[in-house]
Amino acid sequence: MIPKSFIQDLLNRLDIVDVIERYLPLKKAGANYVACCPFHTEKSPSFTVSQSKQFYHCFGCGAHGTAIGFVMEHTGMGFVEAVEDLAKSIGVSVPQEASNVPQHKVAPDLYDLMQSATRYYREQLKQTPRAIDYLKRRGLSGEVAARFGIGYAPDDWQNLKAVVPNYQDASLVETGLVIEGEGGKRYDRFRDRIMFPIVNVRGQVIGFGGRVLDKGEPKYLNSPETTLFEKGHELYGLFQAQKAIRAHQRVIVVEGYMDAVALAQHGVEYAVATLGTATTPYHVQKLLRLCDQVVFCFDGDRAGQKAAWRALENALPQLQDGKRLGFLFLPEEHDPDTYIREFGHEAFELELENSLPLSGYLLRELTAQVDLRTQEGKSTLLKNAQPLLTAITAPTTALLLRKEVAALAGVTQAELEALWSIKPVAAPQRAAPPKARRTTPSGLRSLLRCLVMKPELARQLPGDWLHGHAEGNEAAAIAALADWLHEGADEVSTAALTQQFQGTMHGPVFATAQGDIMHLGDDFDIGAEFSGLLRKMQLDAVNAEIAMLEANGLKSPVEQERYKQLSEQRKQLKVPAS
Repeated sequence: MIPKSFIQDLLNRLDIVDVIERYLPLKKAGANYVACCPFHTEKSPSFTVSQSKQFYHCFGCGAHGTAIGFVMEHTGMGFVEAVEDLAKSIGVSVPQEASNVPQHKVAPDLYDLMQSATRYYREQLKQTPRAIDYLKRRGLSGEVAARFGIGYAPDDWQNLKAVVPNYQDASLVETGLVIEGEGGKRYDRFRDRIMFPIVNVRGQVIGFGGRVLDKGEPKYLNSPETTLFEKGHELYGLFQAQKAIRAHQRVIVVEGYMDAVALAQHGVEYAVATLGTATTPYHVQKLLRLCDQVVFCFDGDRAGQKAAWRALENALPQLQDGKRLGFLFLPEEHDPDTYIREFGHEAFELELENSLPLSGYLLRELTAQVDLRTQEGKSTLLKNAQPLLTAITAPTTALLLRKEVAALAGVTQAELEALWSIKPVAAPQRAAPPKARRTTPSGLRSLLRCLVMKPELARQLPGDWLHGHAEGNEAAAIAALADWLHEGADEVSTAALTQQFQGTMHGPVFATAQGDIMHLGDDFDIGAEFSGLLRKMQLDAVNAEIAMLEANGLKSPVEQERYKQLSEQRKQLKVPAS
């Protein structure tokens, strides 16, 4: 586990402008920098980067975050990967807190070894007409083969002796390039196969997939799990497809390397392939960070149907309202490779447009298993749907699917939720009783802007006001900020605050405030603004309570004493601060 103090220190040492300019050009605009947003299509720049506040904010799509968040969103890296990548860029190593989970560190020379093997396989392809003819028969051009780094492993037992000075080096076994048999005898894992390098989002080769040229088993042979390569975390072709995925805001997930490469050859450059495993929740999470639509494209045969259902099950907990997941089933005799070669780019794109949305596929499969004309069928539908629908955390999606399943089963949504013993997605909103002291929404928004610019000001907020006298999303976010400071945040800055609440229920509230302050100059007197706001909010609360006491007629001695205290407090608050 990476210590929080290191994350805060890393954000202090990074310059977000330098980080973002590695991926897209920024243009100076007053105190900030601007560009066309990389996260949605636009003609005029609304993506704004504040160097002084160390965060970015897009006024078009609402994307916001720190240097870490940008690298995650732009590259598809996970949090740990992004932190490691940024730490490496400034020459620092990432410490680890004590944990029961074993930590695996990858030696840099392992990546060098994989790159050397890639170069060797590519050179061998150039010298092997049989392998070149195979790729040509599959419709691949030299340009696409080069783009994906495709090579060839000759039909020999120890090809890699030509790559390394010592074939007995442990790194060869550690990376899965070589197998060590009985008695220590070694031989290459990949022989007489077309080689597909598997590249991570940083562009480093971490494994290989090898395909036989003729008949043979297994048709595809993948690198084993290693310190470099976790099959459930990686997707073939993602590094090459990232730019197209962002441009189209769509990604296609296919089953084979050749499917992804063939689609790219025919102009569908936003396809990736799983690596001999089912689609995992991590895959879905990674892809939804990159785009708005994920389409799973599987063969129409029984194996393809099974893979699609597994993808659906693993996708449900990762669903996000506003993001679309779909399923495309090609005719049984086709896979994406053969289909696009036979029918072309436009026909394939048309199939994509007509892909089945996740909700449609889910309901189709659930209802196909039962007879809804019978009570038993309806009961079975509810039983089968329960583990699937309760896995969904996206509120709107969960609500709509519960309504549909309830209607199919002939029950109400409330009855379905009671039967499953789950909390309603959309609980009825009850009007809150009026409170004596309440901060106005506009005052809270102004206060929040000050706190985003200078988070340590939250320490000055009166505890009783914070937790008892304010309501709404802004108040909840301010309370969460104050709690974070109280818990002992080592470093307090706008970037640290942004990173702390990214992805939480308070994240959108802070994002709105960040957009509000983006154009405030560095000479803005935050302290004076905050003090004035706090004084006015306290005065408003005192006036509200005095008005309530007066309305009650000050009947008891306790009320009369409280009235005196509030009147004196009001006098003090009305005196301008010196």
